[in-house]
Amino acid sequence: MLTHEQVWTAIDRLAARAGLSASGLAKRAGLDPTTFNKSKRITPDGRARWPSTESVSKSLSAANASIDTFVDLIEPGKTTVRSVPLIGFAQAGTGGYFDDAGFPVGKGWEEIATLSVGDEHAYALQISGDSMRPAYRNGDTIIVSPGTAVRKGDRVVVKTKAGEVMAKELRRRTAKSVELASLNPSHRDRTIANKDIEWIARIVWASQ
Repeated sequence: MLTHEQVWTAIDRLAARAGLSASGLAKRAGLDPTTFNKSKRITPDGRARWPSTESVSKSLSAANASIDTFVDLIEPGKTTVRSVPLIGFAQAGTGGYFDDAGFPVGKGWEEIATLSVGDEHAYALQISGDSMRPAYRNGDTIIVSPGTAVRKGDRVVVKTKAGEVMAKELRRRTAKSVELASLNPSHRDRTIANKDIEWIARIVWASQ
């Protein structure tokens, strides 16, 4: 799986390739000069902060480089880019879009290119609304990996059998229920019985 360190290393290498510092690359790309500063790579509460797709795209244009170049800067010759289905949250809550394991089904999805996450069933969800702020904002894209093991502390997408779809942090999982911490402080935490959950899948990347 692609790591936080690998992506930021690629940003640093992209800047050096263009003869710039990380802040110089951000400025040339039309971003805030502090966007790529090392102090911005970890949130105040200690979480990893990833560069957004938009900031990477603008940086590639500023450095006159392609996405293939960026991928090679992550880990030369080893990392690949592939397309994954892009699904809206409204679609995710309706029937017919996922099988019982939470894998997307059907054809004709809009697709987006993303760095490989090692799961052939991975897909992208586009956030709509503000219910998941400040972690995820309206328009953000998250990559969900239903084939990746879910552990305590992971951010996850949960779909209930009633059709509710939510992004939460997995606090605890027992034989009878799942305890979920809300990402938005104005929303309450949830405890949901396992029998009421259709599927739960780990979030492995987000544009922020």
